[in-house]
Amino acid sequence: MFTIESTLLAEGYQRIMGLDEVGRGCLAGPVVAAGVILDPANIPDGINDSKLLTHKQRFSLAHQIKATAIHWSIMHCEVPEILELNILWASLKAMQKCEMEEGANPDYLLVDGNRYIPTLTPVTCLVKGDSRSASIAAASILAKVYRDEYMAKLHAAYPEFNWLSNVGYPTKLHYQALAEFGYTRHHRTGFRLNTDKMYQEK
Repeated sequence: MFTIESTLLAEGYQRIMGLDEVGRGCLAGPVVAAGVILDPANIPDGINDSKLLTHKQRFSLAHQIKATAIHWSIMHCEVPEILELNILWASLKAMQKCEMEEGANPDYLLVDGNRYIPTLTPVTCLVKGDSRSASIAAASILAKVYRDEYMAKLHAAYPEFNWLSNVGYPTKLHYQALAEFGYTRHHRTGFRLNTDKMYQEK
C-alpha cells in the first residue's frame, strides 16, 4: 500500500501527507479528518482501510501511527459548521485544517475521494484511496478512532440514541429514537432527519 508514496519519494517529495475524513454520512456528531505523514522507514504493520479492521486493530494501530509518524493531526468540524457550509465543504475544510496545521508542512497531498480545496501544495485525489495508499489508510484509522471515542462520550449524555453502537449513523433504531425523543444539538437538523425513512447503516 506504499507504492504511490514510494514513487513520490523517488521524485523528491519528502513529506507526503495522506488525508481522509469520517462521518460524512452521519445524522449526528462532527465530521472528523486526519492527516498523516508516515515515516517510510517505520510503517506499522497491518495498516489498511479502517473499515476493514476490527475495533481492537484500529485502536492498536492508531497508537502505533501516532508513535511512529513524522507528523499526524486530527481536526473536525462541529454541527453548526456543517450546517453553515454543507457536509461536503465541512469535510474538505476539516482535511484542509490538517494540511495547514502548524508544523505539518506537507510537500505533497494524497486525498481520499475525488476533490479537494484548491491549494498550492501538489495533490492527488484517489477514489477509494484508503485501500490504495498507506498514508490515507493511516489517516482513516486516526479519524475513525477519534470520532468513535467522541461519540462514545456523547452517548453517556444521550444513551437513548445508542451512539456507542451506531456512532451517529442512520440506523433504524436511530430514527426510532429521533421519532420518540426528538433531535439534540448534536444532530444535523434538516440532514436526512425524516423519521419516516429508516435508513440502514452503511
